[in-house]
Amino acid sequence: MRCPYCTYTESKVTDSRVVENGIRRRRECQRCGLRFTTYERIQATALMVSKQDNRREEFNREKLTAGIRKACAKRPVSSRTIEKMVEDIEAELQHMGHVEVPTTILGSMVMERLINLDRVAYIRYASVYRDFQDIESFERAVKDLREEGPQLPLPEGPGDPVKPRRRANLGQHRPRTPGPSRRPGRPRSTGV
Repeated sequence: MRCPYCTYTESKVTDSRVVENGIRRRRECQRCGLRFTTYERIQATALMVSKQDNRREEFNREKLTAGIRKACAKRPVSSRTIEKMVEDIEAELQHMGHVEVPTTILGSMVMERLINLDRVAYIRYASVYRDFQDIESFERAVKDLREEGPQLPLPEGPGDPVKPRRRANLGQHRPRTPGPSRRPGRPRSTGV
C-alpha cells in the first residue's frame, strides 16, 4: 500500500474495524509518519458496464464516486452520505445478478437517489447524464422537479452534522466593542 503523501510502500496498520461490506484499516507510513485510511471490500464477480456506444468496461467505484462528488460540489452533502450512496448502488448492482449492466440503469440509480437528496445535485448530474442539447430540455427537467413538490430534508447520519456556512463580511469593518477595562496601576491576578 503506497502512502498518499510520500508514496512510500511500507506502512503499518494501527487499527482495523469491520464496516459495511468490508474492513476499514487505519495505517501509518513508515517513512513520513502520516496516517491514512484504506478500505478492503469483497468483490464477488467482475461487474461490467456497457456504454451507449457499445463499449464495455469494468465497473469503477472511484469513477462513480467522482461523478457524484462533482454533482454535489458546494452542496450540503457530506462525504459519508456520498460513500453510503455508492455502497448502496454497488450492492444493488451485485444483487441484480447480472454480469453486465447498461449505463442507463446505473445513471437512473444515481439520479433516483440524488433527486431525494439534493435537487441541485440532481440537475447537475442529469445535465451530464442526459446530455441536454438545448435550453428547453433543461427547463423541462427543472419544471418536472418543481411539480414534484418540495425537497426532502437532508438525512444526517451519526457524527455527520451539516454545518452552516458563515458569510464573510468582505469590505465591511465592524468597530470593536471594548472589553472590561483594567484600572491602571493595579496588578493583574495570576490566580495563584
